[in-house]
Amino acid sequence: MVRNETLELTPALDVERFTLLDSGNRILRVLAQPGPLRVEYRAEATLDPVLCDPAEVGEVPASRLPFPVLTHLNPSRYCQSDRLALFAQRTFGGMAPGHQRVGTICNWICDHVDYRSGTTDAMTSAADTLLERQGVCRDFAHLAIALCRALGIPARYVSAYAWRLEPPDFHAVFEAWLEGPDGGAWYLFDATRKSAIDGLIRIGIGRDAGEVAFSSIFGTSGSKAPVVSVTGPPTTGPITSQAVSTSSV
Repeated sequence: MVRNETLELTPALDVERFTLLDSGNRILRVLAQPGPLRVEYRAEATLDPVLCDPAEVGEVPASRLPFPVLTHLNPSRYCQSDRLALFAQRTFGGMAPGHQRVGTICNWICDHVDYRSGTTDAMTSAADTLLERQGVCRDFAHLAIALCRALGIPARYVSAYAWRLEPPDFHAVFEAWLEGPDGGAWYLFDATRKSAIDGLIRIGIGRDAGEVAFSSIFGTSGSKAPVVSVTGPPTTGPITSQAVSTSSV
């Protein structure tokens, strides 16, 4: 839950605001004139994730999925689950269904795909990542989503702020719709294994990165690298091994 937040634009500009009904993503629109534009956002949030034993979290057959969740079984631009179906079935189809199978998909990606900055671009898809075996967090998330969908597990892309990610940066993770002790919910996963899964704060959700851009620029512009800082309670403990859910919608 966001406790307080501020958005500062320099120079000051009028901001239009809109919230998408299906995802809850917030959209801001500004008309910037020629010249430099500085955008600074600060927020303080309280996290209260639901933690449970991964062994108690199972998959949900399509016949029992909520209708809004069903669309997250379909292939999308960057997550071609139809093209990866044979690979997914041969590699993970024989495993017992549930949270631990999704975790095994993440482990496989982390073990077989090299994390290398600058090796992919905005056109790289899950199929490309599987072939080239390299990428960044966006590519790891796309591949995991595609493999989950190919196995009948609804999955969606999450842009996030990530606590305990070094160095601090925007981060891409994903959620799979599974059923825990309290019913169906979206469970968080990070295929890069670089962040604390119980310390993620959503920026936006979508079928893939094409629906969750940090900014969409219409016109000619350039930009400097963003500066991101995420702080939380001091801790030196291990990253949780529990199943983490923070949303039922």
